[in-house]
Amino acid sequence: MITIYDKSEHDDEFIEIPEPKEGCWIHVEDATTNDINQISKLIDLEYTDMYDALDRYEIPRVEKVDDIVLIFTRHPMEAEGGLYTTTFTIIMTKEYFITICPQKSQIVENFISQKPKLTPAQQSKFIIYILLKITQEYTLQIKKIRTNVLKQEKKMSYVDSRDITNLTHNEEILNQYLASLIPMRSVLESITSGRYTVLYEKDQDLLEDLLNASMQSEDLCSINLRSIRSLRDSYQIIFTNQLNKTIKLLTALTIILSIPTMIASLYGMNVGLPIANYKHAFAFILIFIVGLSIFSLILFQRKKWL
Repeated sequence: MITIYDKSEHDDEFIEIPEPKEGCWIHVEDATTNDINQISKLIDLEYTDMYDALDRYEIPRVEKVDDIVLIFTRHPMEAEGGLYTTTFTIIMTKEYFITICPQKSQIVENFISQKPKLTPAQQSKFIIYILLKITQEYTLQIKKIRTNVLKQEKKMSYVDSRDITNLTHNEEILNQYLASLIPMRSVLESITSGRYTVLYEKDQDLLEDLLNASMQSEDLCSINLRSIRSLRDSYQIIFTNQLNKTIKLLTALTIILSIPTMIASLYGMNVGLPIANYKHAFAFILIFIVGLSIFSLILFQRKKWL
């Protein structure tokens, strides 16, 4: 779906317009091949140069075809098929500022609702602002995951399979974030060089701040991944310890319960046995079995085998 926005310096909000005009912002959401075809004809760019905008697994990078700049980035999204980031493509031409997303983008909705004091014609500032929102979204999501991990660290005394599942889930999300943030840093460094767009002094400062924010998000992601791996190792130790305790308990119970089984088996044989003819033999044997079992139980507890 193609939506065209216009905004002047005097407007507070973005205004939807029916046809593209110079200095407008064209946003393509839930992009299809037909949408890409329309955009490629509008900006006179080969379809093959834009096809990667539909690839949900595309790696962040920046390209320049003649005077057209294509910036492929990724931003966090709701899980779909095990994918926690999605492609977000920015295209800058002399006439238009274009964004393409193969899914519905919450980043764009938030961007529009915040009513930034920018116009699409200010392409350098516009792209910096969008990339800043993407970086902030990464930081926000990483902090949410960190909060979940801290909650799990507080209940180390009891661990079940759901804790392991949550930990693995969070680790997979962070790995995908890190796989997007690292190449995104290279994209920002390329933009900072000024080879792809004209940067003024204030733009350069904003880009450097954005690059630092992206690196901080990357570091935060790496730190949280290390915390998760450390917690997972702790879980493994706890599980191993619990397993050892269970095995010790079952072994001790097997030994203790084998005592009455052994005695009962002996006295169940059709041969002459001690006190077999004694009229209180059953009670005596029963007391002997109970006493021996209790003695074994006390012995195991003192030796900490139980």
